[in-house]
Amino acid sequence: MTHDTNEERHCLSRRTFLLSSGTAVGVAMVAGIPGLAEAALQTASYPLRKVGKVSQLKVGVPGTIQYPWKDVYSMANIIKLGIPAGGGVGRDQDIVAFNTLCTHMGGPLQGTYKKEHHVLGPCPFHLTTFDLTKHGMVVSGQATESLPQIRLEVKGDDIYATGVMGLIYGYHDNLAAKG
Repeated sequence: MTHDTNEERHCLSRRTFLLSSGTAVGVAMVAGIPGLAEAALQTASYPLRKVGKVSQLKVGVPGTIQYPWKDVYSMANIIKLGIPAGGGVGRDQDIVAFNTLCTHMGGPLQGTYKKEHHVLGPCPFHLTTFDLTKHGMVVSGQATESLPQIRLEVKGDDIYATGVMGLIYGYHDNLAAKG
């Protein structure tokens, strides 16, 4: 059965839909829909904590720190890699710290650092390995998210933890449950 009508059917292309949606969100942000702009500007406030001394780190030998809490869930490795790394601090930009819970299912990564490849892993659960020179990016395995990297600052010989990039396994907010 066919319809003989002169009506034009109007379709919204994907490009037009995305352009219209983006414009609508932009207008909403500028127009000041209550709470929308504020939600986009919220940031977590992490404690500043001294976690070590540059002079005590040896290339390729991980140390253990706890951040942002002082419990087993916030165990992290601090490592002087010997080569520059994403997010690295210190004179050579080679000091990094990462949480040691695998982002796939929370498997323990403590003690799995491989100096020759600058990786943490494999995770004992599903063999995920993380590249510490590239912000903890997944090299292989089941995880789909990078390891949470502890942001560091160096002041003189002291190393301070200032925040966490990424979510620690099992938490919706790195500061929600602890203090």
